[in-house]
Amino acid sequence: MKEAALPSTNGHAPAQQKHRRADDEGLAPSVNGKPRRRQVDGWLDRWVSTTQDLTRLTNTHPMMDAVIDEQQARRIRIGDQWLVDWASCNYLGFDLDEEIIAAVPEYLAKWGTHPSWSRLLGSPRLYPEIEEQMTELLGSEDVLLLPTITHIHMSVIPVLVGDGTIFLDGRAHKTIYDGAMVAAGHGASIVRFRHNDFEHLEELIRASDPALPRIIAMDGVNSMTGNGPNMAEFSRIARDHDVLLYVDDAHGFGVIGERSQDETSSYGMKGNSILRHQGVSYDNTVLVAGLSKAYSSLLAFIALPTGMKEALKVLAPPYLYSGPSPVASLATTIAGLEVNKKRGDDYRATLWRHTDRILQAMHGLEIHTPNVSGYPIIEIPLADHNEIDDVGRYLFDHGIYVTMAAYPLVPKDEVGFRIQPTAAHSDEEVDELIAVLGTLKGRFQLDQLHVSV
Repeated sequence: MKEAALPSTNGHAPAQQKHRRADDEGLAPSVNGKPRRRQVDGWLDRWVSTTQDLTRLTNTHPMMDAVIDEQQARRIRIGDQWLVDWASCNYLGFDLDEEIIAAVPEYLAKWGTHPSWSRLLGSPRLYPEIEEQMTELLGSEDVLLLPTITHIHMSVIPVLVGDGTIFLDGRAHKTIYDGAMVAAGHGASIVRFRHNDFEHLEELIRASDPALPRIIAMDGVNSMTGNGPNMAEFSRIARDHDVLLYVDDAHGFGVIGERSQDETSSYGMKGNSILRHQGVSYDNTVLVAGLSKAYSSLLAFIALPTGMKEALKVLAPPYLYSGPSPVASLATTIAGLEVNKKRGDDYRATLWRHTDRILQAMHGLEIHTPNVSGYPIIEIPLADHNEIDDVGRYLFDHGIYVTMAAYPLVPKDEVGFRIQPTAAHSDEEVDELIAVLGTLKGRFQLDQLHVSV
């Protein structure tokens, strides 16, 4: 409802009159006389209502917004409680690799702690060295490094689509969605297609304007289900309709890679992404991923054509303005690339073995997970989302630390928790997890979820 005008002198109401009216109408007082949003406005109430489960967990639950007091390999201490960490994304265990850790001091002595130039002004030699090695590993035309995947989505998606159309996967990661929203603010249109439904996508693309830029934006390995899409079909659609395929493979890079007769597990070799794993080319495709998960380094990249790379150097704000990754992260990336060549496939074999044991045990216990890929992201939804507090506390009390998936981070019918094995876990820790899952199933009747058949 429109508010009545206040009496004024020379167009301005006295400050005390504003404050009195603010108190009367439920407004928060303003010391500078500027208007303040009313405390009774519904927008905040709606947000609070939507996020109340997550807010409650964050404020009260020991596995949310926790302070980790100590770490010993894959065991962590929170207060007096020691737990096995199944929430880490350090898939290959590079965060604990002694060779990688030992490499850092030499780089710090040479370059200091942080190269504070924006990349437009100057890049330490470490950057082109990493970009060259990444280009070789990925088999792409070129690679551009930026600090984080979020930086890339928020800055690159708007540049690539302009005032065209983004075809957004229905379960695209929130950071892709946010990048699309920034693009929409600059004039782009957003069209959602059903998750992993390439037939639905092709229908929508056929109905779109081919004269405008068009992008298909989607995940590679999904961060909740652990499954990957049929990249060959999405790649075909991109080529057939001259659309750019934009893939975020944050959870696939470093874990899965090209297939070989000599591979040590079904994850393939080298960990060079879902595209190489499925034998899909880079035609009409941009691959985005980060080093923060499998490589345990604060760095991200885009695999792209060289011409696009040169354009982004003057068009993507993080390249122009943002502070770069710290030297320690550049150092652990370089050392990690070397370790990946020497024993990365051994780490991936261990990671696959741990993941397969957990999935097989869950099958035997009739605990459902949407994971059908065998990749190391194991989501366990609850039959009753209201039990998330009790389930989480049960796991915590039994020494198991997991990623809590509360509403609205996931839909209510997917509320539960996520297990992320790493190569640094021990066989004994896997045994411990399986035993706790068995007792959890008996306590919370997890077999009443979507039972595997």
